[in-house]
Amino acid sequence: MDSSSTPEAPSLPWRAMSNTTMWGVAGLCRAFLSGLCHAEVHGGEEFTALLDSRKDPAQRSKGLITVSNHISVMDDPLIWGLLPMRFWNKRWSFGSHDICFQGRPLSFFFTMGQVLPTHRLAHSSFGGLGQPAMTEAIRLLSKGPFAVDHHPAKPELQRFSLQNVCVDPFSDLEIAYTTNGEDAHYAPSAYSCNSYSWVHIFPEGKIHQSPRKTMRYFKWGIARLILETSECPDIVPMWIQGVDDIMHESREFPRFLPRPGKDVSVTFGSKIDTEKVFGETRSRWQKLKAKIEKADSQSRDLPAGVLSESLLTNKEAVELRKEVTMKIRNLVLDVRRSRGLPDEDPKEGLVETWLEEGPNREGHMKDDSWVRDI
Repeated sequence: MDSSSTPEAPSLPWRAMSNTTMWGVAGLCRAFLSGLCHAEVHGGEEFTALLDSRKDPAQRSKGLITVSNHISVMDDPLIWGLLPMRFWNKRWSFGSHDICFQGRPLSFFFTMGQVLPTHRLAHSSFGGLGQPAMTEAIRLLSKGPFAVDHHPAKPELQRFSLQNVCVDPFSDLEIAYTTNGEDAHYAPSAYSCNSYSWVHIFPEGKIHQSPRKTMRYFKWGIARLILETSECPDIVPMWIQGVDDIMHESREFPRFLPRPGKDVSVTFGSKIDTEKVFGETRSRWQKLKAKIEKADSQSRDLPAGVLSESLLTNKEAVELRKEVTMKIRNLVLDVRRSRGLPDEDPKEGLVETWLEEGPNREGHMKDDSWVRDI
């Protein structure tokens, strides 16, 4: 598929179903927060002004990343109900493949909700830094449209065939990609209207409910979104409080019901000067990438958002991702600090600190925090 044959946007019925899903869910979240909780937004005017400046896809010159702590299964979509209605259908996010995409009804619902199917490495051999969900997110944050491909860096996905696969039943285009060689998911980056999109990410990768309101270490996927996009996206760090009280991991029957009457706050930090913070690291990545491509033929001419094994595992590349990831975590900590919370122990941000949990550790931890892998 080339860009000349790609329409501006998905079919009208597809857009109608997606908008209905996103507005419906966000509307329920707004009603719950407004009618049954006490909710506050800090820094919302500056953030909504930024979103308003991005209304016309043709006028956008870069993507947008929002990044925050992760304290509840309800963080997304609940927090977006606090935004004005005109933004309820704008964000893209990540969702666990084995939870959000198990079976056609759930898969359809989360696809309509603009969620990218993401494999968790602890639960699937298809997880990790180089998985197709990361490729799709990088493309959404870049200038599209992008042709759908088989993810050539992963031979195990080659058994998937795009022939006669069309996720949008109202379109004749082959707009599907695979995450494991067997499934088929809608590829939003195939449409030019999704150029320079807004993607939200929870880099902790797990729900972490701590009485001290601290965070776990951040995973490196956020670094790929910053280093590998065609232009460095705008970045807005956020801090969420109180949603863990609505759906705390210690809750008993009925676990599926959110608890009303809680205090919730969402704080949007200022847009980051990305050239000042990440310009030099992006330049180092480009130079390293060119060096590796020169030495390794398999790293050359790969589709956007796809990494060879050399680009994925190179020691210098790994150190770059660590550096960028820690910078992002510190930016979120700045917003946390603005809410009057004391500085956390620097050890909280180190992966070595959390290795003490043991493999796949979930539930009530010895530091009185709660962790859930989702």
